[in-house]
This record gives sequence, C-alpha cells and structure tokens, in this order.
Amino acid sequence: MADVHATAAPAPAPAPVSAPATAAIVPHAGLVYSGACAAEVFKRIQLAHTVVILAPNHTGTVTAPGGASAWTKGAFRMPLGDVPVDEHFAAKLCEACDLVSHDPAAHQREHAIEVELPFLALLAPRSAIVPIVLAWDDWDRCRALAEAIATVVRDWPEPVSLLASSDMTHFESADVAARKDRVALDHVQRLDGQGLLAACRREAITMCGRAPAATVLEAARLLGSTEGSVVDYRHSGWVTGDNSQVVAYAGVVIR
Repeated sequence: MADVHATAAPAPAPAPVSAPATAAIVPHAGLVYSGACAAEVFKRIQLAHTVVILAPNHTGTVTAPGGASAWTKGAFRMPLGDVPVDEHFAAKLCEACDLVSHDPAAHQREHAIEVELPFLALLAPRSAIVPIVLAWDDWDRCRALAEAIATVVRDWPEPVSLLASSDMTHFESADVAARKDRVALDHVQRLDGQGLLAACRREAITMCGRAPAATVLEAARLLGSTEGSVVDYRHSGWVTGDNSQVVAYAGVVIR
C-alpha cells in the first residue's frame, strides 16, 4: 500500500501513465481539500463511455424502496457543460436489481457525485454517467448490487468504468485518521468489501462512502480485478494547517 502519511506530503514521483482500469475510489470533499487527491486517480485511468458512480446519501432523503437512489434520465447541468445520464445502462441496472430505482429527490441536495463531474467533463467529455446514492451500508445489499452491476457490465457491448465516491476518516487527529484509514485501505487493496464494512464498524472508521466502496470492490472482483492500489492519501490539514481535527482522503485505482 502507498505510505499513509499523517502530515507530510509525499516526495515527487514519476508522472503516471493513464491506462484502462475497472474501477476507482475518489474523494468528494470541496475541491480545495480533496481535488488534488482525486486528480491523482483520474490522471491514471482512462474513463469508459459509461461511468457508474456510487456515492453515499449524506442527506437522508430517499424514496427509492431499495435505498439505492438512481438518477436515470436527462443530464446533470454543470458549469463546464451538461453531463448526460446513460439512460439505457441505468434502465438495465434497475431491471437487474430491485434495490435500484429512479429517485431524483435523493440527488437534489447531494454533492458526492457532482464533485467528480468536473474531472469527467474535462477528461472524458463524451462519457455518460449512471449516478446512484446509497442509503445503507450492510454487506448483503452491497453484495447484491455489486452482483447486478457486474452482470450488466459483462453483457454491455462497451467497457464501463466504476467509481466509488468516498472520503475517509472524519474529524479525528491526523495521526488517528492515518492509523484508522490504514486498516480500511488494507481491505480495499485486497478488494475485500465485506471486510471493509466490518472494519469500519469495529474500528469506528467514519468512511462516509464505505457502502459505495464495498460495492465497487466486489463488482470489480467479480469482473476479474485482483487488487486496488492506493495512489494518494492526504487530509484537510494539508490545506488548513490544523492537524488536530481533519477529514482524510484516499485515491485508489483498481485493476
């Protein structure tokens, strides 16, 4: 695993090479805090035409019976231009998994998907998204959704990218956050979604997108991925100068 530093920036490294990747985990805080971490992921991967983005439901607004709230039609209007929804893929996923249904209300005040869209608009302007926010974090539903995603992706005529939007430990000291996040990221590297959820409960790791991450890890594993690589780790203290209470961010590429 890439070294998880509590306070210091990593030494300069050779420029990464962009390559196809099944999946990734990217943070979703304000770009001033987590944008550099997300950029370390996006510059290493080639995004497919269809990008499925799973994020946590921060607001608690949900009308989807299964708790997986999709936006299945239209586009997300952004300053850099509209980002269209892949309506065909979204419809197939809704058919494949009864946890997923059209629930625009869950997206109205949610930020965890929108923060990723400037990267897509710049790096993959022809891509379309399948945005889903999850209102649960139990393994049974993560596994069921992962299996459905993997089934639809296998039958899809073109490559599909999977993104999990998640920050790491919230409002702990930088040292405590690094220690806890090292435990979580050990499971991420092994594509162990079930172990990740268990570790978050056991160690009180406040990783807000643990369910999206667990789902994407399992879907990637089912699609043949073998490992996750932590390409960046940082925290809000790098920007604010306050290491006493931080929010941490990790960037992970899954191949």
